[in-house]
Amino acid sequence: MLGSTYGSLTTHSSPARVVACGATPPHTVHGTAAPPAGGPHADGSPAGAAGPDLDVSGRPLYAPVPDLDRFFRPGAVAVVGASDSEGRPNTGITRQLIAWAERVGARLYPVNPGRDHVFGLPCLTSVSDLPEQADLAVLLVADPVPVIGELADAKIRFAVAFASGFAETGASGAAAQDRLAEAVARTGIRLLGPNTNLNAFASFREDLDGPAIALITQSGHQGRPVFSLQELGIRLSHWAPTGNEADLETADFLSYFASRPEVGAVAAYIEGFKDGRSFLLAADRAARNKVPVVAVKVGRTEAGARTAASHTGKLTGADAVVDAAMRQFGVIRVDGLDELQDTAALLARARTPTADGVAVYSISGGTGAHFADLATAAGLTLPALSRAKQDELHQWIPDYLNVANPVDSGGHPVGDWRGRMIIDALLADPSIGVLICPITGPFPPMSDKLAQDLVDAAEQTDKLVCVVWGSPVGTEDAYRHTLLGSRRVATFRTFANCVTAVRAHLAHHRFTAGYRSPFDDAPRTPSPSARKAQDLMRPGQQLSEHAAKQLLRAYGIRVPREQLVTSAAAAVRAASLVGYPVVMKASAPQLAHKTELGLVKTGLTSASQVRDAYRELADIARHEGIELDGVLVCQMVERGVEMVVGVTADRLFGPTVTVGLGGVLVEVLRDTAVGVPPFGEDRARAMLRELRGHALLDGVRGGPPADVDALVEVVLRVQRMALDLSGELSELDINPLMVLPRGQGAVALDALAVCH
Repeated sequence: MLGSTYGSLTTHSSPARVVACGATPPHTVHGTAAPPAGGPHADGSPAGAAGPDLDVSGRPLYAPVPDLDRFFRPGAVAVVGASDSEGRPNTGITRQLIAWAERVGARLYPVNPGRDHVFGLPCLTSVSDLPEQADLAVLLVADPVPVIGELADAKIRFAVAFASGFAETGASGAAAQDRLAEAVARTGIRLLGPNTNLNAFASFREDLDGPAIALITQSGHQGRPVFSLQELGIRLSHWAPTGNEADLETADFLSYFASRPEVGAVAAYIEGFKDGRSFLLAADRAARNKVPVVAVKVGRTEAGARTAASHTGKLTGADAVVDAAMRQFGVIRVDGLDELQDTAALLARARTPTADGVAVYSISGGTGAHFADLATAAGLTLPALSRAKQDELHQWIPDYLNVANPVDSGGHPVGDWRGRMIIDALLADPSIGVLICPITGPFPPMSDKLAQDLVDAAEQTDKLVCVVWGSPVGTEDAYRHTLLGSRRVATFRTFANCVTAVRAHLAHHRFTAGYRSPFDDAPRTPSPSARKAQDLMRPGQQLSEHAAKQLLRAYGIRVPREQLVTSAAAAVRAASLVGYPVVMKASAPQLAHKTELGLVKTGLTSASQVRDAYRELADIARHEGIELDGVLVCQMVERGVEMVVGVTADRLFGPTVTVGLGGVLVEVLRDTAVGVPPFGEDRARAMLRELRGHALLDGVRGGPPADVDALVEVVLRVQRMALDLSGELSELDINPLMVLPRGQGAVALDALAVCH
């Protein structure tokens, strides 16, 4: 293994891994306390986790699960602003809340000082008149702030604010939302909204069983396709329409849903994150509990980001960082609402796969080949069936048809007893974990029998059976009753959605099988390098290359032999000590683009060249009005792969680490991958595999493979620097980092650092 990701830094040639130990003290957030050390934490973190519940940068490592049971299933509900005057918006909401309260067995109390009765129920003047303590207050008032204090006096734990006109409207609305959030924070009440709706109190089917989907949406309308899955027999347990998230946010509901035994998957529509760290902690909890999370996150494009901000008043975050964060913690990101519903439905109901292999079975060679192309391009594995298995299939399928995978039955066998034999034989193959049967169109009666055989076989196996019903009509009995009536067959309407969902299913189980939370190993205290590094920081300034390289040295990152000189004579002496050939570079704070100004000279091989180069660099600097702190005389390192490793402070997630192809390629190709701390060695290696130019590290055209281990260790050391200096380091750019041939390490040839 490489040097410790988070512990004391080690040299590349002397690897070590530091394991922190200790006990996490009990903590309380919004009234939910973790048990004392010695037992597991309420958040699922391990007993005896090291140090306090904050990392080295002061950010939380664990978050308790909010107790939302009484929000979704209250004993008593107060409706403030209740009405039964026809034509008023409050009347329709009140009517729906009364019906919902009856369904969940809650006692509902209308509150409105201007009425004696609402829909026949006695109406109270104030929440202080409640005959019992209510769990939930629904606020049908334009300004909920004045009511919050009354709710606190009545010891009401939860509230919902439907009112709009807050952060989604601009600066004045944002200020009003801040006042609401402050009022809620003072009282300890948990608030849903503002700018939310009735989706949390929708009518869920009670006749469905099996694992359920829990739904989170920041725009209520966008959750309707998932909610409609109930009409296809797929169970939904909760819907959290989070609105503007003045208090309760997506992360709170994700943590709660991931801890509910009935929830098989969480589906989310997200416009922006209130807090990136909170979302990562919630996703981490879901990964620990092996609960799949499928999300549409808008904001991939500039236009989408603008729309999201105007709708919710929140930052959308740099999309590359959002994508990396989701991938690191196993959140499955999809683009469309149709993908959201199909993928969530499959993940909620499918069992753990026994193998990653996918078998494609169809009645047409063309259909099978088409689907196989799409599946393979998406990264699914279609293993060639063994010769023995092919011989077995040819008992029922003509010899001239291909049965290697995809399997083409030719059509006729599905109409009699042979159809079920073929399906059972495929499911019996140990290399196959998923059987997919695309049916491009109905062809009764054979399609009816094929559908029934697939349903019957699915009931007898632990393996996943998927059907793509391609008919545009969708009213056929084989589809509406046979396939949709099965709790074991996953039915899709498009090839693309089937491939997306199956890929997500297999990837989720691979991810969670080996998941270890990076928060368990995140550093709680600064590394020994931090003190040296902090002495180099200059608040609000960009460091010179020389100072930036000193920062790298403090974290054990190798830089070339070099000296900073202030005269031509000193440059000649330095060159003899560094060793020819040398590179000479002007060094000054705020000097970012030296090459464009002619302030870099390479391949100098003699004292006369060094003297001339020094004078030329000094003349250019004077002409450009640049005050140098000296000229660097550097060892010239030529042989290797140029990479870039850097740190950026993201507005939502804090410090992030980037790695990619370096030199001029970083600007031309923009081939980079992002890691969101904390992460370990596995994630660092995965970042390299995500690069389109990863093959350069393997060696091309006879070149030697690069020292990937050394590159990974630089990424991890840069991450540690980012965590130690999160409040002081705004940006770091090591470009190029020359990765030498395997076993020879990596050298930071240039560096730029900007302080907060």
